[in-house]
Amino acid sequence: MSAYVYDLSEGNKDLKDLLGGKGANLAEMHNMGIPVPPTFTITTDACREYLTTGQEPESLAGEIDEHVTALEQAAGKTLGGGDDPLLLSVRSGAKFSMPGMMETVLNIGLNDTSVEGLAKQSGNPRFAYDSYRRLLQMFGKTVLGLEGDLFEDVMDEAKRDAGAASDTELTVDHLKEIVEKFKGIIKNETGNDFPQEPREQLLAAVRAVFNSWNSERAILYRKRENIPAELGTAVNVCTMVFGNLGDKSGTGVAFTRDPASGAQGVYGDYLQNAQGEDVVAGIRNTIPLTDLEGFDKKSYDELMNIMSTLEGHYKDLCDIEFTVQEGKLWMLQTRVGKRTAGAAFVIACQLIDEGVIDEAEALRRVDGDMLAQLMFPQFDPAATKKKIAKGMNASPGAATGHMVFNSAEAVERAAAGERVILVRRETNPDDLGGMIAAQGILTSRGGKTSHAAVVARGMGKTCVCGAEELDVDTKNGTVGLPDGRTLKAGDLVSIDGTTGEVFDGEVPVVAPPVVQYFEGELTPEQIEADDLVRAVSRIMDAADKHRALGVRANADNGPDSARARRFGATGVGLCRTEHMFLGDRRALVERLILADTPEERGSALDALLPLQRGDFVEIFEAMDGLPVTVRLLDPPLHEFLPDLTEMTARVAVADKSGEEVSEKDRTLLAAVERLHEQNPMLGLRGVRLGLSIKGLFTMQARAICEAAAERTKAGGDPKPEIMIPLVGDVHELDIMKDAIRAVQAEVSEATGVDLTQIPIGTMIELPRAALTAGDIAKSAEFFSFGTNDLTQTTWGFSRDDVEAEFFSNYLERGIFKISPFESLDTTGVGRLVQLAAKEGRETRPELHLGVCGEHGGDPASVHFFHQVGLDYVSCSPFRVPVARLEAGRAAVEEEGGSDTR
Repeated sequence: MSAYVYDLSEGNKDLKDLLGGKGANLAEMHNMGIPVPPTFTITTDACREYLTTGQEPESLAGEIDEHVTALEQAAGKTLGGGDDPLLLSVRSGAKFSMPGMMETVLNIGLNDTSVEGLAKQSGNPRFAYDSYRRLLQMFGKTVLGLEGDLFEDVMDEAKRDAGAASDTELTVDHLKEIVEKFKGIIKNETGNDFPQEPREQLLAAVRAVFNSWNSERAILYRKRENIPAELGTAVNVCTMVFGNLGDKSGTGVAFTRDPASGAQGVYGDYLQNAQGEDVVAGIRNTIPLTDLEGFDKKSYDELMNIMSTLEGHYKDLCDIEFTVQEGKLWMLQTRVGKRTAGAAFVIACQLIDEGVIDEAEALRRVDGDMLAQLMFPQFDPAATKKKIAKGMNASPGAATGHMVFNSAEAVERAAAGERVILVRRETNPDDLGGMIAAQGILTSRGGKTSHAAVVARGMGKTCVCGAEELDVDTKNGTVGLPDGRTLKAGDLVSIDGTTGEVFDGEVPVVAPPVVQYFEGELTPEQIEADDLVRAVSRIMDAADKHRALGVRANADNGPDSARARRFGATGVGLCRTEHMFLGDRRALVERLILADTPEERGSALDALLPLQRGDFVEIFEAMDGLPVTVRLLDPPLHEFLPDLTEMTARVAVADKSGEEVSEKDRTLLAAVERLHEQNPMLGLRGVRLGLSIKGLFTMQARAICEAAAERTKAGGDPKPEIMIPLVGDVHELDIMKDAIRAVQAEVSEATGVDLTQIPIGTMIELPRAALTAGDIAKSAEFFSFGTNDLTQTTWGFSRDDVEAEFFSNYLERGIFKISPFESLDTTGVGRLVQLAAKEGRETRPELHLGVCGEHGGDPASVHFFHQVGLDYVSCSPFRVPVARLEAGRAAVEEEGGSDTR
């Protein structure tokens, strides 16, 4: 077995780490007896050594030469031979699919001599020179790094001069002229002639694939998809088969099910007399794959059989690339296909029904990010719309934005907070940054397997492709409409990736059916009639059945609590009482802060008490029978007072102008100055407020208890839990707990309702609290990890200050793979959570453990919390379904290992 190069017979689908996804799957198809052109694969080990040392392994050139010789012997041809040349393609193939990241170089081995041999051997000079111009164009762009427009401009000019609608209408003489111009571009731009030596072409292409792993767009895509940078890519060197030999030849892309909807049937695109990347590049609009049956039934039937075989073998939707060379079918690639979020749910349930996978595997094949996409708004079907075109419904969703015509502008304007739609004739890998930044993508060329469609589906981005009615002029930034009007850059358009429709202006949006399902607005009949909603319902039922984690919601009022319950929350994990002191109630807080005497303070607290009680009654009613964890006041008091600078300026201006300053303003300014803190995050807040302002926390506890008593007498079943924030020492908790227990006893006696069993716990949001959790658990009856603040205090970050300042720099340098406020830092903050959970339960085995930071709705974080053994996570109401799904997925992955497809 070779050290750096593998034959097809040496590989299989389980060697993706070494051979990349493409190489491993080519080997698997070969082993299954499926027709694959003779191929060898250069391993990811070789790429990693090249990227580490700056040069390929010493033995690599020799190994490549040996394998090329084997291909020559098998074909009876010589690479680049003058009479009947063997030609090769070079294709990248990392472990994970990175669509469009590293382009293919076709027809390696062609030169000024072998092109004549190919023309003579094929009897088709036009085919030979078409192949040669493709090599020059791909080599110039991909290997030499030249601007693709240099070559495209020549092609466009040639088509204009010849009056040709597409490249297939160019004659051999046109192509010979293009070849010479392409060679001139390479000479002018690089100072060197295009290499005529075939092995020199091959090695240069291999190095280009290695280098492309760290190209700007590859890095951008890996960051978005969280693909490890250290994996590297394999290189597949494949014997050329030709789809551009005439109308009996062609190239295509097929899916075993519809990657947009999941519907079963024959899906794909085909191009006659085309080669390699023509379909995915979108340079010509394709024909439906089913049309192949009409003019080449033999190839079509063979393809259908192979597709069925592959789907059965991989037990999933398969994405297939193939070429027909004069009636002979060759498979160039297969992989488990990318699909939209909706298709993922539908296909998973189809495969359960077909007995291909079980319920647990179906859970592994969907995720919370997919579910979140299905909950995005969609265009209102009842709204008045001005339809201007219809294309391919390439990737579903509703997107509105201002038209931009290049990637850089899309990135710039999106960064400034503007919604944009990237409009192109067709996209290419250089557009990736703009595709990520845009709300949606609109192209006038290409089909469901074009670059734009494939990448958009993978990112969950709305996309309409092949809107041929639109005349897109990217240079001038205009779009010509069928009615003769012209739209220009900056104009507002709306695209519907579900229907393929394009609208002038903005279209109102409504909640999609999946949200209506979670809201309980659909009847059982409506659920059953909608394939997607039925699939989501089935998957959610499976997740709830398997999950060990409870899922609560962060909710501060009755309506939010009610919505969270409809979305499947099993309680409120965080009720933030500071939100109850805003608006009209701010004046009462000012009274409390400005109070000089116990009587004044008591009067302010007495005024706040019934308001607080009413809030809790509403929440307890919405969550009747389910736990509600109420966090006592947490933020610093200055947040309820006017801004220091504003107050100082107001008084100073009044003094200077001789105006009388009210006693209230002077008192208020003194209070603002007294309470001003250099770092409020680490100042007078949380339990420190309760200890410093006598009666504040006990007023809140009294409101909770009286509300619970009221609901109990009304026949309800309230289950409040009182949470004391920012505890760093068990003595803080002991003091507050004793005071609250006294209030519980008083209200119990006054109302006749036993409230003494209401649990009292704390938030673990300081490193010291985590490190002393064993002691704190002697007093706390539950822990809720406030992971937002725990992240800030562990890292020493002030979130509001640092995210805008240097987080992007940290992400670019690889210090962060993702913001620690977006997904939990499991090695740092997570270790504190793990330690606190372990030591807390050692002290109090029955200790209930939850998470109430927004990490509770982050899919990766939910899996970590499951592994640590917490009892529940809590997140915003809208993210409750995502947390439920991920909790179920975490359980089945622990049972059966994670999905490694």
